[in-house]
Formats: sequence, structure tokens, C-alpha cells
Amino acid sequence: MTWQIFPHEPLPEQRCTLCGRRSRLVAAHLRVCGPCIRDRPGEARPLIWAAHAQSRREFDLDPAPPRTTDGVTCALCAHRCQLGEGERGYCGLRVAHRGRLVHLAGTPGRGLLHWYRDPLPTNCVAMDVCAGRGRRGEHNLAVFYGSCSLNCLSCQNWHFRDLLPAPAGVIDAARTGAGPPEGGISAAELAQAANERTYCVCFFGGDPSSQMPHALAAAHRLAERGVTVCWETSGTAHPRLMERAVGLSLATGGTVKFDLKAHHEELHRALTGVSNRDTLANFAGAAARIPERPDPPPVVASTLLVPGYVDAEEVGQIARLIADLDPDIPYALLGFAPHFYMPDLPRTSVGHAEEAVAAARAAGLTRVWIGNRGLLSRET
Repeated sequence: MTWQIFPHEPLPEQRCTLCGRRSRLVAAHLRVCGPCIRDRPGEARPLIWAAHAQSRREFDLDPAPPRTTDGVTCALCAHRCQLGEGERGYCGLRVAHRGRLVHLAGTPGRGLLHWYRDPLPTNCVAMDVCAGRGRRGEHNLAVFYGSCSLNCLSCQNWHFRDLLPAPAGVIDAARTGAGPPEGGISAAELAQAANERTYCVCFFGGDPSSQMPHALAAAHRLAERGVTVCWETSGTAHPRLMERAVGLSLATGGTVKFDLKAHHEELHRALTGVSNRDTLANFAGAAARIPERPDPPPVVASTLLVPGYVDAEEVGQIARLIADLDPDIPYALLGFAPHFYMPDLPRTSVGHAEEAVAAARAAGLTRVWIGNRGLLSRET
């Protein structure tokens, strides 16, 4: 791994390659400031591409979704990877072999994940408004998937990549017909982890988007046992799969928590490596179903306040989009802590967070809060 991931001390001010500005609010790995990403997207894109390509190579992941014109298509998430012979998908869990997809995980028979029991109330993004907030003595079955459809440079759960199968083994398994590597857990086995004190389940990670067939199969079994079904996701699953996930939460009293990283598409691409078009479309689709069961809130949005990049103006734009769908959708703003390929940025300041809350309320939202105020910095 490169020095950018775990520096032993804070890095000095960095210079934006495009405008020359020096600031602690310029991420060293990205090499471009937030204003230039928004105002000069054509010039910023090569820098964004290079930053994400390098970060993925560190984990033997291809820099971009494959686009072989005559390849096999995977339609599980927004990438719709087109894989040529021996190519892996963006998530690292699928490989093309003899004209078909080999699923290394994410099927009902095998999920790449770990789970644990999280006592309620917990630090869930939606805990202030969800049905589980008053269920003391019970617990959430927290399901952490070891794959993702994004490549967030500030990922606090980046270690999910350690669960991914090695690329050489993936391709060899496909070529020899050996099938998926051993290990993992089936949807049926995961559902059996619930007991009489399991009030709810939350599928997160990573992200459940690249393993939705497994997550949905487990969710159906858990719902039949009376467990409330929740999701924490970037919203990049195929719309049909996302619709099924929302339906399960509506039916069981659960919540779908959408992580809306940015409103500006190029800024979203800088932070995650991916466009936000599918995320916003899936979010709008979920919001349209709120009248089916308004309480407890079936849809909650959150945004990480990345210093220098996701400012009050950006939050205001996200909030206006949410308010146009339903002004009562709860919106949690989350403090940033240095992680992964953005270790040199400061923590979100109190002033930054309070300005973002004011912007969200000014945009018309009625339920806005700071989700982890204890993480905020008093520095300006």
C-alpha cells in the first residue's frame, strides 16, 4: 500500500494542480480542490481518473468497469459491466468464462460478508427516527458485505476489500470450472443467525448493491420471522432490485438509508469514482413510495461533510433535490474523519456542520440533524 493510506502525521497544505491554491482542504491524493472540480470539470477529470485508478490498483481491482463490446453483461448494479473472457467486474465478484458470468459471491448460496449483533439503540444513521430507537434489550443484526459498487476515497470501511478473492484465483477458478472459492455464508444460514432478541437487520458494507441476490434472499427469510428489514446503501443497485429492497422495508417497518455523497455529478465522481445518476434515480423511486407507509420514515438520506469538497452550498443543492420529492424526508449530516486516501484532510468543523444544517433547512427540509456531533472539530 502507498503512503497516502496511513501517514504517521498530518500532511502539510497541498496545492491544487489547476488553480494553484494551497490549502489543507485540498486532498493530496486527488490533487484538485472542490471549486475546480465543479467549475473546471473537463480539466479536473484526468486528475480524478488517475486518483481512482491508483487507489484501485493497490487492491488489484481494475480501474474502471469493463466495456468489452461483445462481452457478457452483468446487470446487478449501475455499472452494467460488459466483461470479456477472463475479465472481472468492477466489484471483483464476477468473471466472464466461456460466454457466461461466474458469480464468486453474492448469490443466495454464498455471500461474502461478516455479521454481528449490535445492541439497540445503536449508531445507525437513521436511529433518531427509525422504529428501533426505543427497543432496548434487543439488537440489530448488522450484515457487513465485503464488496462495493463505489470507490470512495474517504471510505471508513475500506477494509472490506480484504474479503475479496485474489484476482489470480478468480480467473483460474473460472477457467478450470472449479467454481466459487470456498467460504462465505448462504442466505439461509444468515437468516438463522436471528434469534428472539433480533429486532431488525441492516444490510451495509461495503454496500449490498453488488450482492443484492444474496441480501434479498436473506431479507425475505428474516421478514418471514418478523424481523424489521433495513438497508444502508449508495443506491446503485439495479432499479428492479432496489425496488424489491424498498418493498421489504415498507412491509416490515424498516428504513432505507441512502448515502447521497454529492449533488454535482463531477464532484460525486471525484469522491466515489462513479456518476450519481443511478443513485438519484433510485432515491426518487424510493421517495415516491413514502405514502404507502409514512411512519416510521421508510426513506432517510445522509451526506458526509468532506471538508473542502462537500460544503454548505453542496448540501443546499442536495437538500433542495430531497425537498422537491418530500420535505419531510429525514436528512442526517455526518462529520468526516480522515480515512483511506483522504488522510490529510481535517475533521469536519462545528462551523462547517452548522452551516450545512442551516443550508438544508433553508432548502425546505423539516427534519435535519448532525449524526455524529461528537466527531466534529472546533478548529476553523
